[in-house]
Amino acid sequence: MAQLLDGAGKLGWVLLRAVVRFVFMFINNCVAIPSYCLYLLLLQPLRIWDRSAFWHIEGIMFKWLLAMVSSWGWIAGYTVTEWGDDVRPISEEEAMVIVNHQSTGDVCTLMMCLQDKGTVVRKMMWLMDHVFKYTNFGLVSLIHGDFFIRQGKAHRDKQLVYLKDHLEKYYHSRDRKWVVLFPEGGFLRKRRETSQVFAKKHSLPHLTHVTLPRLGATHVILKTLSAQQENGSVGSESGTPNQTGNKRKGLQWVIDVTIAYPKARPMDIQTWIFGYRPPTITHVHYRMYPIKEVPVESEALGDWLYQRFVEKEELLAHFYDTGSFPHDGTQKVASRQMTLDPVWLCAIQSFAFASGFMWYRVLQYLYCCLF
Repeated sequence: MAQLLDGAGKLGWVLLRAVVRFVFMFINNCVAIPSYCLYLLLLQPLRIWDRSAFWHIEGIMFKWLLAMVSSWGWIAGYTVTEWGDDVRPISEEEAMVIVNHQSTGDVCTLMMCLQDKGTVVRKMMWLMDHVFKYTNFGLVSLIHGDFFIRQGKAHRDKQLVYLKDHLEKYYHSRDRKWVVLFPEGGFLRKRRETSQVFAKKHSLPHLTHVTLPRLGATHVILKTLSAQQENGSVGSESGTPNQTGNKRKGLQWVIDVTIAYPKARPMDIQTWIFGYRPPTITHVHYRMYPIKEVPVESEALGDWLYQRFVEKEELLAHFYDTGSFPHDGTQKVASRQMTLDPVWLCAIQSFAFASGFMWYRVLQYLYCCLF
């Protein structure tokens, strides 16, 4: 009986905490997202007068919004340990980031671990499934200039054309630096069986912890944002002017990011919101490749991209066996704990609630004046 009562008490505490967290996050969204939109609406004259200043301010507020999402996991004890190359020194250079995809929590994990990487978060462009357009964060992503891609053979060719147009229209004009995409094109649990059948049919590697990547979006990004050299690789000078007329260097790096969850249990968005899982450390491994080492022609790029996911498979297999990523001897430290400043998180949350209250009073005053 005592064990039963103890278990019921723990369950009740978990449920109460989940309800409190959900209410807080709901209110947080209701004040932060409309405030973001209203601030940008107020700043539209600045967008006409000085586009670079407008997108600079928008990027700062976008980073704050992503930090709020990060704080939801942080206060529940969901933290990140980073492995491999240190990407902070190249945070001001242009890069394409390829990430394995296991669950909706992957995006939240990236939002957290990129917070301390300089201006990356406010200058990044996300490529996400079109379903995310209809979430609470969809409007923010649309304003920021992220690209929502529709999956499926029927849409594939058109989507790649749309992606190329989108990059040409928004990437340079909004001073973007990093492009983040999930080349697998879907969650591991949904695509694994299909990927393995395809691999067997075409004599490709059999993968368990990742799936075979799709080439289309990666190829379009490289072709659009980098200069092609005669040897089939991409160069370091694109010669493309940005909105201020200065030449941009173009893509300089491909950053291969591998996300691993303890016991291969992915963290989904529901866990992130309700916090019912005990404190968990998610492990993120980085490996950087200079853009000159990346082939741009379809066949060679396909082989290169497949090899990256074979390496991811080996990294994840090692992690699930040992609880850590392998140390290749080139890194100064094997791992490092990623941290967020709680004072800074409290400050931006306070600013969000203060802004929400201010805009409520402003709109209430306008309504009374008009009606």
